Amino acid sequence: MHHGARPGWDKHGSTGGESIDRKRRAAFAGGDVARLQETTILSSRNSHPRPVGHVRVAAAAIGLLSILLAAGLSVLGILERVNGWIAKGLLAGKANGFPKSLPEWSVWLATGLLAFGLAFAILSVPGTWRRGVLWVTAVVLVAGWAPVLSLAAHAPDVAAPFIATVWSGVCALVYAGNHRMPCDKTSRPTPTVITDEAR
Repeated sequence: MHHGARPGWDKHGSTGGESIDRKRRAAFAGGDVARLQETTILSSRNSHPRPVGHVRVAAAAIGLLSILLAAGLSVLGILERVNGWIAKGLLAGKANGFPKSLPEWSVWLATGLLAFGLAFAILSVPGTWRRGVLWVTAVVLVAGWAPVLSLAAHAPDVAAPFIATVWSGVCALVYAGNHRMPCDKTSRPTPTVITDEAR
């Protein structure tokens, strides 16, 4: 003989009151999780360990400081000595020197372009390793001017652009490492938090 289910009991043998209690506990647990998620998201938005960086202003300041450094070393006569050491190393005991030399304005023009351009490029590229590769590549290219100029019978006066490139890259890397640059921001969608009121 088939007996019907007892009133107030469901198929799994639990009363309706117990089922309601379980639903309430689940709802409260879901609300706690939602509140925790909301708190985590707000805290992650408000906690920024690094300040926001500026590309143009920082690149201009770094480039200007690099040029001033090269100009100061030139006034002290250090650049002339460095260029002499480079020329002596490329001559390799040859008696004849370099009959030609680059115009001074062209050397300083290249120094300014490298100082400002490298700083702007490093600050505009995301990723530390990309910035490092860009800096090393620029330094190697500037250093490679010396043998090319010597082959063209020009004095390898590359001390000013080389020092400006090295200093500009170092300053830009340090600045980008201590600031949140605009190129470092990822376009992640903001998660939607469902609170108890929305439910």
